[in-house]
Amino acid sequence: MRHGYPQTGFSLVTAIFLLVVLSALGAMMVTFFGAQQQSSALDVMGSRAYQAARGGIEWGAFQVLRNPGGAFATGCQAAGGATQTLPALPNTLAAFTVTVTCSAKSYSDPSALWVYSIVSNARTTGAAPGSPDYVERQLQAAIAQ
Repeated sequence: MRHGYPQTGFSLVTAIFLLVVLSALGAMMVTFFGAQQQSSALDVMGSRAYQAARGGIEWGAFQVLRNPGGAFATGCQAAGGATQTLPALPNTLAAFTVTVTCSAKSYSDPSALWVYSIVSNARTTGAAPGSPDYVERQLQAAIAQ
């Protein structure tokens, strides 16, 4: 052991260590922020998909209740039911494809009654299931007339 020589290099090792640790913390923060942003964007897309599916339910209910002689309502009463893909929705719902399916069953107790089952499925257009930007919502409604 030598006495009288100053120890050098210790502060350089400490500085490099702190630089590496701070860089790692910064990288983790950037990754966390990106994941949080993506999660928030998917939450908004999920709400929009819900609203698009709800629009499909309302469209199907209108067809059954207010346009009973139309192709969709009469198709519901047929053996295979009816399926309709709605035209592109406007504005923030334009990213979704909405498919409405309907089937109906007739009851006659004590008077004639049709019970319609309407299912609306809204999914992101062009995105495959399992991809990071894929969102899908499905709503169901039963209407008796």
